[in-house]
Amino acid sequence: MAEQIDEISLKILKILQERARIPNVDVARQVGLAPSAVLERIRKLESQGFIDGYEVRLNPERFSRSLVAFIVVGIQKLADEKRIGRLLGDIPGVQEVHYVTGEDSFLIKIRVADNRDLGRFIRNEIAPIKGIRTTRTSVVLSTYKETAKIPIDE
Repeated sequence: MAEQIDEISLKILKILQERARIPNVDVARQVGLAPSAVLERIRKLESQGFIDGYEVRLNPERFSRSLVAFIVVGIQKLADEKRIGRLLGDIPGVQEVHYVTGEDSFLIKIRVADNRDLGRFIRNEIAPIKGIRTTRTSVVLSTYKETAKIPIDE
């Protein structure tokens, strides 16, 4: 970490990662501070960029998005990877876009309804993007862990 933060702030971050909607009073009780002091620390952590935001995790099956696939996207030489990366990221259903090393250029994670929707997605959303050369898709059969949590060592 570029900036140092103390043990109490690290503990607050751990608590918030586990349960972002936890009442401030409960956080204060767990770290031994007044609720106002905890609120001040959280605001400081947000302003310093330690906390990027808060989000609700929805159940994908309730929204017909139970199929997860990873798509490796190869781009043409001299293609504008920043433009392609932004375009891929703007597609609804794309959850992650990573510019990676190796022969291929991007690794993206998507959620769609089923195999038919996956085929439509590749044909209608990814293939038309100028500069894309190839795609290779892996469909997830089972997920044993999926998280956006960052390990925090005290």
